[in-house]
Amino acid sequence: MPAPRRPLSAVLALLTALVLVTVPQPASAAPPSFTHPGVFLNRAQLDFVRDRVGSGAQPQAAAYAQMTSNPLASLTRQPKPRAVVECGPYSDPNLGCTDERQDAIAAYTHALNWYITRDSRYATKAISIMDAWSAVLTDHTNSNAPLQTAWAGTSWAKAAEIIRHTGAGWSQTGINRFATMLREVYLPEIVNGRANTNGNWELTMMEASLGIAVFLEDRAAYDKAVGIFRTRVPAFIYLPADGALPKTPPGSGIDTRDEIVAYWHGQQSFVAGLAQETCRDFTHTGYGVASIASFAETARHQGQDLYPEIQDRLRHTLGFHAKYELGEAPPSSICGGSVKRGLGPVPEVAFAALNTRLGIPMSNTQKLVEQQRPAGTNSLFVAWQTLTHAGNPH
Repeated sequence: MPAPRRPLSAVLALLTALVLVTVPQPASAAPPSFTHPGVFLNRAQLDFVRDRVGSGAQPQAAAYAQMTSNPLASLTRQPKPRAVVECGPYSDPNLGCTDERQDAIAAYTHALNWYITRDSRYATKAISIMDAWSAVLTDHTNSNAPLQTAWAGTSWAKAAEIIRHTGAGWSQTGINRFATMLREVYLPEIVNGRANTNGNWELTMMEASLGIAVFLEDRAAYDKAVGIFRTRVPAFIYLPADGALPKTPPGSGIDTRDEIVAYWHGQQSFVAGLAQETCRDFTHTGYGVASIASFAETARHQGQDLYPEIQDRLRHTLGFHAKYELGEAPPSSICGGSVKRGLGPVPEVAFAALNTRLGIPMSNTQKLVEQQRPAGTNSLFVAWQTLTHAGNPH
């Protein structure tokens, strides 16, 4: 006797279920509506910082004093915008490179100070810096243009997001012109990434792209940045589960063992937490680690939790580099037994995410973070992370 036929609706439901099981589904996509402020910091984090500074709690009190004593926080600071910023290798030539980066960090510094104090002078200064640049900037040129664009873009997006969404008094004309600058001058230079560069380049480019995408509410740019990030992180930090050799960035053309070893700056063997630039130096490695954490924070504020897929890599690389940064001598199997230290003020955000919020023990990283507090600025794109993230549960 033949089996009874299933209703068409049941068949369609079964087929849909099979498709959902067999076809890989994205963990998330750009949110249907964006959360503001939501670039690097959300409102709950900002309120936490303001409350800690107001009560004199440490380490925020010391970190706030550090920030406000920096020349970047001066209310007499005058921006130095130019139409074309030209940056060669290691910023040589340096035609506006330092000025742009410093002005962007200054705008972010004043935006933070505005939120903490509600003193309108700081909002006015942040706005004047951003308005000055959006009035004249048209391009970045020379070989370091993508990196320069990313460095400045990360800070601009953080500053603009706070000022725009906290009642700081930025005119709609100013907002629109700044948005046009980010959309036309910054985003095209960075949103497609650079697969064949050292990893810190593309990671910072994606950090800036995501921040700008949130500010612009550009869902396509958001999705593109997340897609590149999710392949670049595994190509930057090694785990034994990757196999005998590290993963490589899609589209980089790096395929053979010899090419991979050269790309990893001569490293022949691979251990958990080793980064693609470890044997170059810890400073550039730190840039990449900082951008990984900052990217994940912005995505989290937009409802997309990337930590489950990156937390093991992030935890291992922080612990790996922290022990050598603290003075332990590396074995001969790591960078020939000699490393160039100088990780910089970068572990605080990742430590807050993994240890404070997720409760993951990180003894070496904790020792390094506490030793470096208050973490200041690397004068490129990292600034005041002890102030914003130390012990921040939000």
